[in-house]
Amino acid sequence: MDKTYQPEAIERNWYETWERDGVFAPQGDGKPYCIMIPPPNVTGTLHMGHAFQDTLMDALIRYHRMAGDNTLWQVGTDHAGIATQMVVERQLAADGKTRHDLGREAFIDRVWQWKQESGNSITRQLRRMGASLDWSRERFTMDEGLSDAVHEVFVRLYDEGLIYRGKRLVNWDPVLHTAVSDLEVISEEEAGHLWHMRYPLADGSGHLTVATTRPETMLGDTAVAVHPEDKRYRHLIGKEVMLPLADRPIPIIADDYVDPAFGTGCVKITPAHDFNDYAMGQRHNLPMINILTIDAKINDEAPTAYRGLDRYEARKRVVADLEALGLLAGIDDHKLMVPRGDRSGTVIEPLLTDQWFVKAEPLAKPAIEAVENGSIRFVPDNWKNTYFEWMRNIQDWCISRQIWWGHRIPAWYDADGAVYVGRNEAEVRAKHGLGDDVALEQDNDVLDTWFSSALWPFSTLGWPEETPELNTFYPTSVLVTGFDIIFFWIARMIMMGLKFTGEVPFHEVYIHGLVRDAHGQKMSKSKGNVLDPIDLIDGIELEALVDKRSRGLMQPEMAKKIIATTKADFPDGIPAFGTDALRFTFAALASTGRDIKFDLNRIQGYRNFCNKLWNAARYVLMNCEGQNTAAVPGEPLHVIDRWIRSRLAQTIATVRQSVETYRFDLGAQAIYEFTWNEYCDWYLELTKPLLSDESRSDAARQATRNNLVGVLETLLRLAHPLIPFITEEIWQRAAPTAGIEGKSIMLQPYPDAADWAVDASAEAELAWIMECIVGVRKIRSGMNIAPGKPLPLYLQQGSTEDLARLKSHEELLTRLARLESIHWLEASEAAPEAATAMVGEMRLLIPLAGLIDKDAEIARLTKEIERISKGMEGSEKKLANANYVDRAPADVVAKERERLAEMRTTRQGLEEQLAKIEAL
Repeated sequence: MDKTYQPEAIERNWYETWERDGVFAPQGDGKPYCIMIPPPNVTGTLHMGHAFQDTLMDALIRYHRMAGDNTLWQVGTDHAGIATQMVVERQLAADGKTRHDLGREAFIDRVWQWKQESGNSITRQLRRMGASLDWSRERFTMDEGLSDAVHEVFVRLYDEGLIYRGKRLVNWDPVLHTAVSDLEVISEEEAGHLWHMRYPLADGSGHLTVATTRPETMLGDTAVAVHPEDKRYRHLIGKEVMLPLADRPIPIIADDYVDPAFGTGCVKITPAHDFNDYAMGQRHNLPMINILTIDAKINDEAPTAYRGLDRYEARKRVVADLEALGLLAGIDDHKLMVPRGDRSGTVIEPLLTDQWFVKAEPLAKPAIEAVENGSIRFVPDNWKNTYFEWMRNIQDWCISRQIWWGHRIPAWYDADGAVYVGRNEAEVRAKHGLGDDVALEQDNDVLDTWFSSALWPFSTLGWPEETPELNTFYPTSVLVTGFDIIFFWIARMIMMGLKFTGEVPFHEVYIHGLVRDAHGQKMSKSKGNVLDPIDLIDGIELEALVDKRSRGLMQPEMAKKIIATTKADFPDGIPAFGTDALRFTFAALASTGRDIKFDLNRIQGYRNFCNKLWNAARYVLMNCEGQNTAAVPGEPLHVIDRWIRSRLAQTIATVRQSVETYRFDLGAQAIYEFTWNEYCDWYLELTKPLLSDESRSDAARQATRNNLVGVLETLLRLAHPLIPFITEEIWQRAAPTAGIEGKSIMLQPYPDAADWAVDASAEAELAWIMECIVGVRKIRSGMNIAPGKPLPLYLQQGSTEDLARLKSHEELLTRLARLESIHWLEASEAAPEAATAMVGEMRLLIPLAGLIDKDAEIARLTKEIERISKGMEGSEKKLANANYVDRAPADVVAKERERLAEMRTTRQGLEEQLAKIEAL
């Protein structure tokens, strides 16, 4: 093995080997285990959320593959309708063209060409993460098979009356000219205004004052609403006001939705341009007056003076005209949530348009029951409440989009506007007896991307055909995803799965948290705190990192701030940590359902862990390669070997339990503590005297070598699902030495605790040895005695059991604690003046005469205590300053408090040391 662990030298090579050898494909006779990857957008690149959830899924897949299950991780990408169309349209715009210049078919061909040439970035990055996906089964939501499934589902739902076309209110993007889902709308607080307007009563007896953040929408008002119990307005219910500027009467209605304590208690109602107003309009059968075009300009439904104006120009004109008429009561500064399209950045308008809808309630009922009866289990369990809340208040689903890239809706129209739905035009003509003389035109809209995604668990396995894969792997085992798409994707997969297969699409849903920065802030480009997983794997220089984070920011002040923050946080850039360190960090932080704070100190720590494992393997192989490491039947194992086997058995049990219950953090912690604290720090050190002790028989030393390499090989298999590359690289060397054959570690059986017996006696023996060694080391460090200085050790008040253990392990203690001698003090013997440590009831005594300069040590400790006290004084003064505590960032104040607590602890320890030395 190379002397230094270099992840870049092994990772790409092993992934290419695995993929070439086909080891990711399902195999074996075990029970089926299947995970569907949430299909990333074909336009996308790997972000920290992807890397996090892909690590967890891959850990599960590798674990179950090694456990003997017939394991499939289904891979594929989403066609990402709007996002992909925008990418290609931007390319055309650079050449001075639009999609309309090409026409629909040529534009679609252009998108496919882009997909072939540039649409595989995300799949390359998945490989860098070590994701053991079955690439031979890779699917794309627009491929032929999945498209057939989409058409099949649409036609069946339409024939059952569960898909219909109607005019309803939707989120409308005036730049992209399409309806968009709620998930594609980002609402953020912005500074705006609240305009107060007077609506005159129709009988001239006064006016009502209403308030709005969008004055231009008043042109489409069809009512003013008040609360039915509001005494101020009860007498006006049923009467009318004259709508200013439009000069038409609209009714005053009563509705419980109105909050009488908010504003004046009067609310203007614009059913065609507000979702709450739309619901009220339906309750009261109000007219729906749409005043906007698809470009968000004022249309011909509005008074002549405003037609053709952009919505914001119309806003200015409406406000000015109201003021001129004396009907503007006031303007207040007001913060409001503004909805913007996540792709276009423009303000989204609620717009009344003709769209295709899925009737959701009949599909939701069995989907709710599936979670209620336990057919599907959420982990953590509390997420089922979010699911129920959404599903029990479900609205019909708008599935049409006014773009070109996507699954074109399989509906055709004749010259009279009659609609015919079928899997293709030929089927439509045959079904309805339409000859070639009847001209048909296919609907121009495409389906919402989430429609095809809802079929993902069964369409990827070959549905509607009865394929062997569908029969084997459906229902799938678990879905691993974020909470933000519980409704948009999870719920719809459950509804569609139950509807078209009669079975749930998965048995468990593991909901993971968000990956936040080290301060708990959400990662975003505008904050300049985004980390790229590939940069963490490969490293990135400061200059490149600064350029990456500030590129494309339109506001110079924001860019300047981000550049400064980046330079402060990463003065030397980001070092290369490698994939295994990144994966182990994700696993170690994956506490059930909680958001994680990603700190570079953690990944550096786990990079050190990988290095520790590498060096441990080098030690084992140096002592075992070329040596006889076969098991020695009948040769009793040394207590040290029995101890590590016992600890390994318990670690295996803990890790298995952790993976089965999705506690990846506990599994990672168990592997880390066993590897670092027990195997490396203790066992390997304890084996050195065992292997070099020539008084031991050849058979005894062979048994230790067998155990040494056997435990390493098992540990590699135990850790493989979390850190696949380093474990494969080491295993290829360790397995032959351990007498094991195989192509890859991932095809080896996962460790079973039953193969490694728990040995309470050995654990008690080793606990005594370790306590003795640690006690001596504490005295040595506390008294500032050089690590290599041999020390005399006296044992006092020990039991007969302690004496027996001393006789068995005296040579081991002498060597590892660096002792010059060990003296067992009988009850009649006086103890020397010494520093003391306790092991149970037994005292460890190290005489200090001649070992330390008492006066010099007192002076050193006194000076150190004074230095720390001064630091504490400054910190306490800072935290006592209310201005500092109130104005400084919360994380800065928290760090200062932590620093003060650490100084207190350190000073207390030094004072205790000083007291001990002064007492000598």
